[in-house]
Amino acid sequence: PVNRFCAASNNRTGFLCDDRATCVPASQVCDGVSNCRNGEDEQEELCDDVPHSLPGHLVFRCSNPVLWVYADQRCNGMNDCGDCSDEMGSSAACPLCGSEWWSCSPVLYEYCSCIPRRLCRDGIQHCHSWSDEYIC
Repeated sequence: PVNRFCAASNNRTGFLCDDRATCVPASQVCDGVSNCRNGEDEQEELCDDVPHSLPGHLVFRCSNPVLWVYADQRCNGMNDCGDCSDEMGSSAACPLCGSEWWSCSPVLYEYCSCIPRRLCRDGIQHCHSWSDEYIC
């Protein structure tokens, strides 16, 4: 089988098209839109039993074994698994909050251990400690 692993924008896991140049972000594989010139990112044998039919590098398993997300959703700052295992779990192995993020314990379960800095000092509490309004 052809190795389809590639790194898309922001070093995110991707799917390599037949042209060996186009790298489709993992979450755009089997989404109903052809991103490869020949449509190989939407082929039936790839998409007929998602996630089992996908190459393993495109899938991240959440701590709940019945849940999964696309590999490029791991460490993206959002709580895609619902239990933060894609952001804070040992198998996720995410780096600390980047420069665009503020580290805190979020009030909203949309985020896990960081919130986007654009939410700082916006008059709305996003961190339990209110640090996003007074320190950030």
